Amino acid sequence: MQIRAGYDIAFEFPAPTPLVLMLDIRPERENDLITPQRPVFEPWVPVQRYIDGFGNRCTRMLAPAGHFRTYAEFTVYDSGHHERQGWGTYQTPVEELPSDVLVFLMGSRYCETDLLSATAWSLFGHTAAGWDRVQAITDYVHNHLLFSYGNARVTRTAYEAWQERTGVCRDFAHLAVTLCRAMNIPARYCTGYLGDIGVPALPDPMDFSAWFEVRMDGSWYTMDARHNEPRIGRIVIARGRDAADVAITTSFGPHALTRFDVITWEE
Repeated sequence: MQIRAGYDIAFEFPAPTPLVLMLDIRPERENDLITPQRPVFEPWVPVQRYIDGFGNRCTRMLAPAGHFRTYAEFTVYDSGHHERQGWGTYQTPVEELPSDVLVFLMGSRYCETDLLSATAWSLFGHTAAGWDRVQAITDYVHNHLLFSYGNARVTRTAYEAWQERTGVCRDFAHLAVTLCRAMNIPARYCTGYLGDIGVPALPDPMDFSAWFEVRMDGSWYTMDARHNEPRIGRIVIARGRDAADVAITTSFGPHALTRFDVITWEE
């Protein structure tokens, strides 16, 4: 299967402003590229590319004052298979986990494990440790939150989403990640492309999506509390503790977003 993906994003800056973009797909998927990722910058600016502490590819620059636009399109190969499920997998005890995985058990900016720990154990303490518990958490978040673009808020945390019972894909991911971590299941936040491949098309404009991954029995598995079903053609851009680690744009100064278009479709 071939998937066409890309973005077209524009800003207005009142003055030259440092900017970090996280828009390239993860390095692990670069060998699947059929056509290259070649971002265009208007006006052109010199850039510095680097890999951050979570293995995400980033682009650093000084955006000029005024209108600034970046866009790219590329084609990537995908197996066309649904994401694998981990039925029967074993939940590794904390004392046996690799040290570099422990960060995905701890609280973070949007994932307040301390506030939701007691709730998590009361809801899922009776479930069998392992994949059954992961699926129970995903089912709970899927049913507990109402998806609503109108109620989106960039500052909403997992605890606030749990209280308010509404949000967008990032809120579903944050709450599921937090409940998993509270149950000693390593969980990390992911962002990337998710087109309507193999499912009925949604009427909403295309956007980047958020989901999460859990580590079970030595492997990472993809989960999606918003859709709650295995999908085809998910393309990861970035992974981290929560949305603060994987912001697609980070501006070190005021700006206005004037355009934001995303495409993902099967060719």
